[in-house]
Amino acid sequence: MLDPSSSEEESDGIVEEESREVMAPQSGSSRISPSRTSESSDRLQPASRGSSARPSSPSPSAASEHEKEDVEKLQREEEERKKKLQLYVFVMRCIAYPFNAKQPTDMARRQLKITKQQLQTTKDRFESFLKGDTQIVADEAFINAVQSYFEVFLKSDRVAKMVQTGGLSALDCREVFKRHIEKRVRSLPEIDGLSKETVLSSWMAKFDTIYRGDEDPRKAQQRMTASAASELILSKDQLYEMFQMILGIKKFEHQLLYQACQLDNLDEQAAQIRRELDGRLQMADQIAGKFPKFVSKEMEAMYIEELKSSVNQLMANLESMPVSKGGEFKLQKLKRGHNTSIIDMGQEDENQLSKSDVVLSFTLEVRTVLAFRQCSLALCSRPGFTYYVVLRPTPNSPKQAELHKMTVTKACPDQDLKIKLAVRMDKPQNMKACGYLWAVGKNVWKRWKKRFFVLVQVSQYTFAVCSYREKKSEPQELLQLDGYTVDYTDPQPGLDGGRAFFNAVKEGDTVIFASDDEQDRILWVQAMYRATGQSHKPVPPTQVQKLNSKGGAAAQMDKHGMDEFISAIPCSFDHASFFEMVHRLTFDHSLNDNFACLGWFSPGQLFVLDEYCARNGVRGCHRHLCYLGDLLERADAGHMIDPTLLHYSFAFCASHVHGNRPDGLGTVTVEEKERFEEIKERLRVLLENQITNFRYCFPFGRPEGALKATLSLLERVLMKDIVTPVPQEDVKAVIRKCLEQAAQINYQRITDYARVEENVANLATPAKKLEHVIRLAELVIEVLHQNQDHHAEAFAWWSDLMVEHAENFLSLYGVDMDAALEIQSPESWDSFPLFQLLNDFLRTDYHLCNGKFHKHLQDLYAPLVVRYVDLMESSIAQSIHRGFERESWEPVNNGSGTSEDLFWKLDALQTFIRDLHWPEEEFAKHLDNRMKLMSSDMIETSVKRTRAAFESKLAKSSRSTDFRIPLSLCTMFNVMVDAKDQSAKLCAMEMGQEKQYHSQIDDLIEESVKDMISLLVAKFVVILESVLAKISRYDEGTLFSSFLSFTVKAASKYVDVPKPGMDVADGYVTFVRHSQDILRDKVNEEVYIERLFDKKYRDFRLQGVLDSTLNSKAYDTVRNRLTLEEATASVREGGMQGISMKDSDEEDEEDD
Repeated sequence: MLDPSSSEEESDGIVEEESREVMAPQSGSSRISPSRTSESSDRLQPASRGSSARPSSPSPSAASEHEKEDVEKLQREEEERKKKLQLYVFVMRCIAYPFNAKQPTDMARRQLKITKQQLQTTKDRFESFLKGDTQIVADEAFINAVQSYFEVFLKSDRVAKMVQTGGLSALDCREVFKRHIEKRVRSLPEIDGLSKETVLSSWMAKFDTIYRGDEDPRKAQQRMTASAASELILSKDQLYEMFQMILGIKKFEHQLLYQACQLDNLDEQAAQIRRELDGRLQMADQIAGKFPKFVSKEMEAMYIEELKSSVNQLMANLESMPVSKGGEFKLQKLKRGHNTSIIDMGQEDENQLSKSDVVLSFTLEVRTVLAFRQCSLALCSRPGFTYYVVLRPTPNSPKQAELHKMTVTKACPDQDLKIKLAVRMDKPQNMKACGYLWAVGKNVWKRWKKRFFVLVQVSQYTFAVCSYREKKSEPQELLQLDGYTVDYTDPQPGLDGGRAFFNAVKEGDTVIFASDDEQDRILWVQAMYRATGQSHKPVPPTQVQKLNSKGGAAAQMDKHGMDEFISAIPCSFDHASFFEMVHRLTFDHSLNDNFACLGWFSPGQLFVLDEYCARNGVRGCHRHLCYLGDLLERADAGHMIDPTLLHYSFAFCASHVHGNRPDGLGTVTVEEKERFEEIKERLRVLLENQITNFRYCFPFGRPEGALKATLSLLERVLMKDIVTPVPQEDVKAVIRKCLEQAAQINYQRITDYARVEENVANLATPAKKLEHVIRLAELVIEVLHQNQDHHAEAFAWWSDLMVEHAENFLSLYGVDMDAALEIQSPESWDSFPLFQLLNDFLRTDYHLCNGKFHKHLQDLYAPLVVRYVDLMESSIAQSIHRGFERESWEPVNNGSGTSEDLFWKLDALQTFIRDLHWPEEEFAKHLDNRMKLMSSDMIETSVKRTRAAFESKLAKSSRSTDFRIPLSLCTMFNVMVDAKDQSAKLCAMEMGQEKQYHSQIDDLIEESVKDMISLLVAKFVVILESVLAKISRYDEGTLFSSFLSFTVKAASKYVDVPKPGMDVADGYVTFVRHSQDILRDKVNEEVYIERLFDKKYRDFRLQGVLDSTLNSKAYDTVRNRLTLEEATASVREGGMQGISMKDSDEEDEEDD
């Protein structure tokens, strides 16, 4: 900006600026002329180019046609360049002096987008973590969560598509992971002292560490802070640079336009705005007969009122601006609501300035530098000598120190005394020009006289030329410049004084001014030109002569075409098409910058577009239609667009077209209505397409809330007008149709993905097809899980349609599943994992459980399950029969080989049926009951076969003391023990009938064990009887005892011979001990062993004693004697702790 504190510097600067305005294009001639010269030469000599390039062309007409196309292309490019330059001039003025819009600070900050390289880096970091190459400590649950996130999200082709379209940000990656782990964390068991919120926070911190990698977190924070700052308030230089990139303006072109438009001069910019607004008002008055085509004839008058109202609003906005931004001065403003071109006489009287309205505040600084002459000041300081200096400073006075002659008394010996003073008077912000001028007018300054004039700005629309006298704060006379036009003029005859003349003319009044210097005249004319707001720009006569001498072509070459852009009248252009161009280019720049904008403009871009629309009268409906058109075009091209933007612009256009604007009824052109209907149809098609492809247009629910907003917008678009709501059934029908198509698209894509993944060209074998169908089932379940996690919330209002979509999706899969199962062998059971996979998913889904596909799956597999159980039952029965026939009774685990195989098969079969989790309750109970009953029958058969084998094995064994209990008998006991344990597990039932059946199995096992114990004891009894028979030969009184005793006595004289029969007794004792050891060591159930030994003792203690012997008188005498001794011992010493022989006999009877 020009420094207002020095007249010399200001005058030099302005003159230099004026000369630059004329000469600057000349200085840039060498920079532009080569390209323009080459273009012109190309246009002037197309044939020579073609002939030189192809001298032997057999078709001259084809060559000339090609050259003609090149020329037309160059012409189009030149027209495009000129249009962009003109547009850039308008944009520059909006940036230089905004008075309608401000840069918004409440917009949601755009996130930095992720590039392909950054996505690959992120994948590498997560892969390194999963391989254990990082130092991050994590538990298994977190590792599984990261593994799932890596496979499902980072490696997804939909994420790659988001990166390709510039719609993925780091925030999206973080939010998807957070949602991914929330369900996992909620499913974890509760841990005392550790809340799930703490676990979630810890996992997110680890995620951030993995995502950041080795990057310094401080650098990342600084980068985020810098990007946030760039998204907030941009300086003017930053805005200039941005729109240079948007419009393709070169730097030197910007510099030329910047200087020529005087963008750093706020007064010039304010004057330019006033000229533009006056031009728009004049155009509004002259528009009669040139109206655009409206939907109603009555809107023509309303259109004029709209134009004037918008201009008046701009005037009010401009009037509310401070006279000079940042100035600290006091002035009284006049309130104006209309321009002078539409003010009547009454309003003119009301807005007439008075002398008290003009207030100027000055700051004066005087500093003494040096005083000297021939004599010293000491002489002048004697009594009687006085001296002083008279100063008449102005804001134009030089700032450097100057010598001033002092006035001294006659007694002072030195009458030529001078003092060097530095005088500085600051120029007030509202003072636009000052200096001495000659002036004469009709109503003011009626006498030609030299006066001191000041051009004062009272408000944005009020300027006054005031004349002042010395030592007076109020102006003597003033001229309000409203409606005046200033221009250079020739010297007026009869007016002596002044060399350079100019005048201010108004209808019925003319004021003539003259200055003593040409430079002063230029400064005054420029200042008054800005103040009057006139459209005609005065040109100094000297410059006109120079331009005329060079000719029009030379002048145009000097300007390099820039003058036509600078001096162009803004209201004469079609700003609707201009705005459409700048909006499209700005939108493209926004989509291609470093932010995932989703169609949102940056605050700086939005500010410039707002200012352009307000300043140049771009209709709001046209602006939003342009926005909708650009958004739809980019959305069709695959870019991610926030539907909120579509909703805002569509709502505005709909309310405008249908006459329900919040600010009242406005004019609607036929073009706007037709374009709105066209865009409405395009928008409907786009929304239906996005809902159909919701998994790919809004992958993993990103952008957040976008799908829900799309559904809401579709309902709005389907409305016939802005008031009448569309029936819900119609909306539901549209969404249902979209989701039906979505099911087909989604299934087709996962089918193609599965084929590529498996790399199978021809699935010929049944096994391959079954494998393919199982992989498809996994993908189907993954898709349905993702729909539930990421999209169910958006379809909450249409949840029944999402259920239908899932059923349709599954039905498409059912076709492939049925085809694969039909070719499977009837004896193959490899398809059961497919049922388990699908059923485990469907039974946990509230909406899909026992749905159409689920019932079809049950109907398909119920016969297979029944057949499988029948075949397994037959197979197990046959294995029991064959196994026990060939059973060697070698110990295997808890029983024999056959029993172990039986119990394993029964348990595996029941586990298989249980793992099916059959969803239908009745059939599930039927299967369970059948498994229990079948297990009971099989265990019963095995118990009976084991008992029979035990009896047969025992019958074939020896009856002497050489008998040793074989391991096979112990194994049979163990089979019984294991059968009892397995029956409790395999045959346990709830219902009364089955409980009774189970008790019968237990009773059978108990009876069989009891019989086996009895048989074994009977075997011991037989052996004991044989031993007693041998020992009885040595009883006294028998015939053999005398012979055997004599033999023993005769032999005892020579050797040590045991007593008769002791060897037989020792053999029996050895036999019993060995039998006990074998039973204790090999039989697994201690209870059975105790029962066996107890029964054996009871049966053995009186073995071999006849009843006649026990009932003799001697036996009774001994018994009574023992009873008496027992009683005596009990009385004296406590005896046998209260246990008598009678009690012992009663216990024995009870055991028997």
